[in-house]
Amino acid sequence: MPKSMRGCLEETLEDLTEVELRNFKANLHEFPVKQGYDNIPRGRLQKADALDLSDLLVSFYEGYALEVTAAVLRLSHCNPQANKLETLSGIGNGPSSRPSSSPDQHFIDQFREQLIQRTVTVEQVLDKLHGSIINEGQYQQICSRETNQAKMRELYKLVPGWNLECKDQFYKALKAIHPFLIKDLEGR
Repeated sequence: MPKSMRGCLEETLEDLTEVELRNFKANLHEFPVKQGYDNIPRGRLQKADALDLSDLLVSFYEGYALEVTAAVLRLSHCNPQANKLETLSGIGNGPSSRPSSSPDQHFIDQFREQLIQRTVTVEQVLDKLHGSIINEGQYQQICSRETNQAKMRELYKLVPGWNLECKDQFYKALKAIHPFLIKDLEGR
C-alpha cells in the first residue's frame, strides 16, 4: 500500500543533497503550475528543510503535490529521486510504458540539449502546440524570447509538467517541422 503523500514527499526530499535541495527549491519557485495554483513564495522556500518543504508542497498543491514534486525533481536532474517518489506513492506509469529512444526517457527529454541548440523555426512548432498543450499566455511568453535557443529553453520549462501524451504531441510537432533533425537524433 502506498505511503501517505506527506510521507512520500518527506522520504524523497530527505534523499537530496544540500545542493540538490537548493536547486529543487529554485526550480520549484519558477515551475509553471496549473491554473488555480500559486507558486510557493521564495522566502518560505529558502528557509525550508525537507520536512517543512513537504508540508509546504501539501498545503500549496494538495492532491497535485506529488505530480509537481516529481516534475521539479526531473527538472532539477534528480531522476532517481523522482523515480523513487513515483514508486513510493504509486503515481506515474513507470519506465516500461514510456515511448522513447531510451528505456528511461522520452525522446524529447533524452535529446533536450540537442533540440534546444538545433531547432531553428520554433514558432512553427509552437503553432502546432498552441491550444492543445500551450495556452496563449505561454505562447506569447515563449515567442517574446529573442533567440531560437531561448525560445526552446522557455518551452522546455513547461515540459516537466506534461504527461506522455503532451510529450508525444511535442515530438510529432518537431518531427513534422524538422524531420531531418529528428531522423538524425533517432539514428544516434
